[in-house]
Amino acid sequence: MNTKKLWFGFIAVMVISFGVLLYFGSEIYRQAPPIPDKVMTESGKVLFTGQDIKDGQNVWQSLGGQEIGSVWGHGAYQAPDWSADWLHKEAVFILNKLALQTEGIPYEQLSEEKQASLKVTLQKDLRKNTYNKQTNILTVSNLRAEAIQSNSKFYGGLFTNDPVLADLRDSYSIPENSLKTEERVRLMNSFFFWISWACVTERPNQKITYTNNWPAEKLVGNQPTGSMHLWTGFSVIILLAGIGLMAFYYARRRNEAGEETPKLFPLKNEIQTPSQKATVKYFWIVSALLLVQVIMGVITAHYSVEGQAFYGFPLADWLPYSVSRTWHVQIAIFWIATSWLATGLYYAPAISGIEPKFQKLGVNFLFLALLIIVVGSLAGQWMGVMQKLGYVNNFWFGHQGYEYVDLGRFWQIFLFVGLIIWALLMGRAIYPALKKKTGSRNLLILFLISIIAIALFYGAGLMWGRQTNLAIAEYWRWWVVHLWVEGFFEVFAAVVVAFLFVRLEIVKVATATTAVLFSTIVFLSGGILGTFHHLYFTGTPMSVMALGATFSALEVVPLVLMGFEAFDNLKLSHSSEWIKAYKWPIYSFIAVAFWNLVGAGIFGFLINPPTALYYMQGLNTTAVHGHTALFGVYGMLGIGLMLFVLRDMNKDVVWKNRWIKFSFWSINIGLAAMVLISVLPVGLAQTVASVQEGLWWARSAEFMQQPYLVTFKWLRIIGDTIFAAGTVSLAWFIFGLKFGWSVEQKK
Repeated sequence: MNTKKLWFGFIAVMVISFGVLLYFGSEIYRQAPPIPDKVMTESGKVLFTGQDIKDGQNVWQSLGGQEIGSVWGHGAYQAPDWSADWLHKEAVFILNKLALQTEGIPYEQLSEEKQASLKVTLQKDLRKNTYNKQTNILTVSNLRAEAIQSNSKFYGGLFTNDPVLADLRDSYSIPENSLKTEERVRLMNSFFFWISWACVTERPNQKITYTNNWPAEKLVGNQPTGSMHLWTGFSVIILLAGIGLMAFYYARRRNEAGEETPKLFPLKNEIQTPSQKATVKYFWIVSALLLVQVIMGVITAHYSVEGQAFYGFPLADWLPYSVSRTWHVQIAIFWIATSWLATGLYYAPAISGIEPKFQKLGVNFLFLALLIIVVGSLAGQWMGVMQKLGYVNNFWFGHQGYEYVDLGRFWQIFLFVGLIIWALLMGRAIYPALKKKTGSRNLLILFLISIIAIALFYGAGLMWGRQTNLAIAEYWRWWVVHLWVEGFFEVFAAVVVAFLFVRLEIVKVATATTAVLFSTIVFLSGGILGTFHHLYFTGTPMSVMALGATFSALEVVPLVLMGFEAFDNLKLSHSSEWIKAYKWPIYSFIAVAFWNLVGAGIFGFLINPPTALYYMQGLNTTAVHGHTALFGVYGMLGIGLMLFVLRDMNKDVVWKNRWIKFSFWSINIGLAAMVLISVLPVGLAQTVASVQEGLWWARSAEFMQQPYLVTFKWLRIIGDTIFAAGTVSLAWFIFGLKFGWSVEQKK
C-alpha cells in the first residue's frame, strides 16, 4: 500500500473529524440547557437563583460527584441516578396531590382512565418550557414548587441524619451527615432540580427534552424518539458494511507473503543506557498501584452488598464508597498510563541509538513528579469528600466529581506539565533518528505525532471551570476519556508494538509502517467522532446522536477481526527458540486482541446504539464494557509493554514462568468470571427493569436489594478473588526480577 496515500488519508481524517467535532461542540455550547438567573413560582416566590444551582453543582462535586450515584446516566452504580430519581419523585408527588385534590384518594387507587387524565395534566406542567430567555427567569407552577420542597426535604434527610432513611443510606453507601450544613443541602437540591428539569423540559419549538427524552419515565412521557430508532438501525447497517470492507481488506492481506522470524536473537549484544535502566522503578510503582487499585475495587464491590461496612467493620467511616471508587478508577488510569509512558522512555534511546545529555536526570525528575501527583491528588480527593475543603479549594486541590478526571485542577495542571516534560524527553531522544532518512522515518513521524497528542490532549481537561454548565463540561471530559485515553494512547501503543517487532526483526519496517498507518486511519475515522456516543443524553442536540451512532459503529469495525491479530501473535510466540523468552509479553498482546473483540467490540456495541443506550445508560451493562475494555484492553496492554521492557532489561537471565503463568491466566479468567457470573446478569436484569418501569426503578434500592440480585452481587467474589490472586502473583513476579526469586540462578 502506498505510504504517501496513507499519509494523505491520515491528514484528511484528522482535519475533517476534528473540524466536525469542534463545530458540533460549538452547537453544544449554544444549545446547552440554560441556567436561569432565578427559579420562581407563578406567585412570584424565588426558589433558587442561578448562583445557587452553580454552587449546588460544587456541593455535589465535593461529595464525589459522579462517583456516588450518577447524573444524566454517567457515574457510579451504587446510589440512584439523581436526575432520574428526582424526576420520578417529583412526578409521583404531583400526581398524588392532583388525585387527592380531584378524587380524594391516592393516585395508585384511581382507575386507569383517571390516571391517564392526570398524567396528561402532569406532562403539560413539567414538559412545557417556561424559561424566558429575555428575562433569564424560569417559572414553575405552585404545585411543582410543593413537589420541589418535598424532594428537598427527602434528599436533605438522606444526605444528613434522618433516622427514617438510615437503611436507605446504607443501601446507597452514603455516610450519615455527608453534608454538614443545611445551606449545603439547599444548594445541592437546587442543582438536582436543574438536572432533572433538563430531563423533562422540551427544547424551544421541539418535542424532545434537553436530554433527548432521557431517562425512560412513563409518567412524564419520556420515551425513545423516532430519530433514536432510525439512528440505531443506521448504526447497525454501518457496522455490517464496515465489517464487510474490513474482511475484504484482511482477505487480501492474508494472501501476502509472511515474514520469517530470524533464527538468532538480534538484540543479544544491545547495551542499555543509563536512562533506560532508570525506568525500572516506574514498573515497581505500576505493580504497587495495580495492587492498591484491586484492593479499592474489592472494597467498592463489597459496598454493593454491605452498604458501608466491610465484613462487619464500619470501613466507610474512614473510607466512604465515593472515595474507594474514585481511587479505584483514578489509580487504574495512573498505573496504565505510567506503564505506557515508561515504555516510551525506555525504547526512545534504543530507537535512535543515542542517549541525550541529562536524559537520566529527566527520567528521574519525571518519576518524582508522578509520585507527587499520585499521592497528592488521592489525598486531596479524600479531603474533599470528607468535606474538609471549601468550594474553591475542593475544585483546585480536592475532588472535581467528574469520573476519570476526578483529581483537582492543581493536580490536573501538574499532570499536564508532567506530560509535556515526558513529550520533550521522548522527542529529544528520537530526534537523531528522525534526521536520518531511513525506512523507519514514517513510523517515527507517526510515533512523534502520537507523543505530542498524548501530551496536548490531556489539556482538554482544563477547558471547563469550577461552575461550567454540566453539558459543556461533559463535552470536554469525554475529550480526555475518549480521545486521550482511548484515542491517542491507542495510536501510541500501536506504534510502540510495531517498533518492538521491528527491533526483533520479526516485521519489516515497510510492513509495520503501512499496517500502523492504515490501522490508525481506520481507528480514528470512527474514534474521533465516535466521542459523541457518550453524549447522547447530556444536554446535546439530536445531531450529536446521529454522528455518535454512525461513527461509534465504525469504531467497532476493526475490532471484529481481532482473531487474526491474536492468531498471528500466537503463531509468533512459537516461531523460534529465542522468541519463547518473550512468550508472556506476547501472550499479553493476545489477551489484548481477545478483550478488544469481546470487551470493546461486543460489550461496547451492546450499549452504543442510541435505543440500547437509552435504556442501558447508567446500569451495570456499562460496567461490563468499562471493566473488559479498560482493564482487558488497556490494562493488559500496559502489562504486556511492561513485561517486554523487563524482558529486554536483562536478556541473559531465564525467567521462572510459574508466577507469571499463574498471573496471566488468573487475571484473564478472573476478569471473565467477574463479568459473566455477576456484573452482566445484574446489568441485564436492570435493563429489563428500565424498559418495563424506567431507570429510576432499575437503580432503586428496592430493585437492587432483591434477594436474587444480592446473590449475583455476592457471586462476584469468585471472579474478584481469582483476579486479585493474579495481580498479587504479577507483582510478586515483577519484584522477583529485582530480588532474584523470579529468575533461574546461574550455577
